[in-house]
Amino acid sequence: MRLDGKVALVTGAGSGIGRASALALAGAGAAVVVLGHRKEHADDVLAEIERAGGTGMAVGGDVADEAGMAGIVDQVDERFGRLDVVLANAGINGVWAPLEELTVDEWRTTIDTNLTGTFITVKYAAPLLRRNGGSVVVTSSINGTRTFSNTGASAYSSSKAGQVAFAKMVAVELAQDRVRVNVICPGAIETEIDDNTEQRDLDDVQVPVEYPEGQIPLTHGRPGSAQQVADLVLFLASDAAAHITGTEVWIDGGQSLLV
Repeated sequence: MRLDGKVALVTGAGSGIGRASALALAGAGAAVVVLGHRKEHADDVLAEIERAGGTGMAVGGDVADEAGMAGIVDQVDERFGRLDVVLANAGINGVWAPLEELTVDEWRTTIDTNLTGTFITVKYAAPLLRRNGGSVVVTSSINGTRTFSNTGASAYSSSKAGQVAFAKMVAVELAQDRVRVNVICPGAIETEIDDNTEQRDLDDVQVPVEYPEGQIPLTHGRPGSAQQVADLVLFLASDAAAHITGTEVWIDGGQSLLV
């Protein structure tokens, strides 16, 4: 699963799954464009890549900003002249609230970042990917794809379901240029995404369920690690997955089969 001579763009790379994946892709030989919502976080990850002997570029930006993302892809083209791997990973949990209390603005914020941001990322990366073929990996979730028990997460789950549909449509469209598009659906993973979650007034709408032995059968309730997800990203980005496209892969230790 080597990526020598290839260039990868990772969004949401400042922490969690994005950071672990950026390091894994760099470790496999790719030059990695580290895109973080905050430039200083991207700088930190790039410094870590460079200390390990890798190369890349750090940029700050918002995936929902069309002009900004178009400009970042132009920078990639100018610096490297190619793009082979895209991990569309940037996302937020947003606001989780009962339907009547979730505002339209809160809905739009989550959809704009998670779904529209994925669309913008892939849209502007596509011309570069078509040059040599490549791989797109979209970070979705078990929520909205196989699990619907997180009451109040209607905006988040809708955005995640939309990412899967988008990826399948684009997989067919880009296949003629040897660009593969796949989706990863993590369950409970040790990341910082919960830090940007606002849960509001859910007690009255949640269905009470207890799992005495935990929600993750494979690990007796322990969450997975960002590194485990990064290993999956590396596989899907590499030639080892050369005949896989339009597929979602759940990486959750069996959590979504239980909850």
